[in-house]
Amino acid sequence: MRMRGNVSGGSSSNITWRGVLVLCVASFCVGLLFTNRMWANPEFSDVIRTDCDPKPRSGNGDGSQVELMDEVSRTHQVIQTLDKTVASLETELASAREQKATATIVKHSQSESIRQSAGERIEGRKKAFVVIGINTAFSSRKRRDSVRETWMPQGDDLRRLEVEKGIVMRFVIGHSATPGGILDRAIEAEDSQHNDFLRLDHVEGYHELSMKTKIYFSTAVRKWDADFYVKVDDDVHVNVGMLATTLARHRTKPRVYIGCMKSGPVLAQKGVKYHEPEYWKFGEEGNKYFRHATGQIYAISKDLATYIDVNRPLLHKYANEDVSLGAWIIGLDVDHIDDRSMCCGTPPDCEWKAQAGNVCVASFDWTCSGICKSVERLKDVHQRCGEGDDALWSTTIQ
Repeated sequence: MRMRGNVSGGSSSNITWRGVLVLCVASFCVGLLFTNRMWANPEFSDVIRTDCDPKPRSGNGDGSQVELMDEVSRTHQVIQTLDKTVASLETELASAREQKATATIVKHSQSESIRQSAGERIEGRKKAFVVIGINTAFSSRKRRDSVRETWMPQGDDLRRLEVEKGIVMRFVIGHSATPGGILDRAIEAEDSQHNDFLRLDHVEGYHELSMKTKIYFSTAVRKWDADFYVKVDDDVHVNVGMLATTLARHRTKPRVYIGCMKSGPVLAQKGVKYHEPEYWKFGEEGNKYFRHATGQIYAISKDLATYIDVNRPLLHKYANEDVSLGAWIIGLDVDHIDDRSMCCGTPPDCEWKAQAGNVCVASFDWTCSGICKSVERLKDVHQRCGEGDDALWSTTIQ
């Protein structure tokens, strides 16, 4: 078989099918030879290429696993330690909250005690308008009798005064250095006769008046729920009706301190009466005390008496009880009432004032810090300066 080709340039090629087939076979063989040399299939062997292994394994694989477990163990221990620390902090926080809550409750209780008295319920106390404590001593039996015979009601009238007017009157005294001794038995016998004493848990002594004053207010405020508490000496004349009227004018004020305000010299010299051992606290020698009510008679309102009761262990005592009381009050928000009718002189001073219609609340002699020779003179002072027998019972307390 022959193939026909075009004639070009005067020449022609004649190619047979056999030649084409030979060329193809030869080309195929050459191709196989080339392929076998260039792309030979890799032979599998026991060698493992570690760099291509997705899970590398080496000769020390067991050591790495141990290290990993140690790290996990340490992490677990740290977590446990943190858990314990958190638990400890939570416990401390709970304790702190409890302490704060307790402190709040205590503070609230103390605040309530200012209104109710330290630790006692108002329902457990007797209601009164004023409690008048008459300061007395074991040796003052005659003074007490002179007071009973003049301006202090006795027996049924004393109880009636409490019921109808809310006015409580008691002689205030502690006990002797030997409780149950002859002095204490004498007071007990006198009290069984008149039933007009307020006994204090206090050892009597002239230099213990500041302590006695604190204990008196503390005892009185726990026994009676009164608007006012008065302290008066047993050698002073008092018009009780006028005292009640005067106090009633200040009933709406929450904290009042009423008396004859004075500012005497601070006595630094030893051996003199009213010597102040702590004179240096009041400034230079020759200075005067701050204003305070004279000790013969003064009155304080309920909140102040309760304050003294609650803070009794913290209140400092000076040599003079009136200075001590003034010191306890000076730093508080209190109305100081200077009422000169509470320190009138004895006749003719109080007598003239009574005749002019200005009956005095209290009368005494400044030179004696009370009525001079009060046992002999008190009855005369009462007759000339007294408000009258009916004045007390006609007093209206609003």
